Amino acid sequence: MRRQALSLLGILLALLIAWPGAAAAAEVFLVRSGTLLQVGDGNRSYAVELACMELVAEQEQQATAWLRQALPRRTKVNLRPMGQRDGTLLAQVSLLSSGADIATGLIEAGLAQAGACP
Repeated sequence: MRRQALSLLGILLALLIAWPGAAAAAEVFLVRSGTLLQVGDGNRSYAVELACMELVAEQEQQATAWLRQALPRRTKVNLRPMGQRDGTLLAQVSLLSSGADIATGLIEAGLAQAGACP
């Protein structure tokens, strides 16, 4: 558990310190649920949970479908790390092409509510 926390801390530090922006943006590999994405940066793949929002009760399937439409495989995104939860990176995720925030899109679609940011 400690090794996993240190590994995640290393990822967070790398993202915060050396994130080069558009040249090496993260790519969406898979939408795993209404709040969880699998993303990669060319060298590794990791789980990212959308921060600052909570799904509306019983809207998981609709939120997952919305995310799959908004974030097809290989969509380039920017991540703003906000912390971690149970070894998963919490981050605000925005489209590289437009800057649109994914959590805001879910909220505007009525599938999520704004939540406290870590």
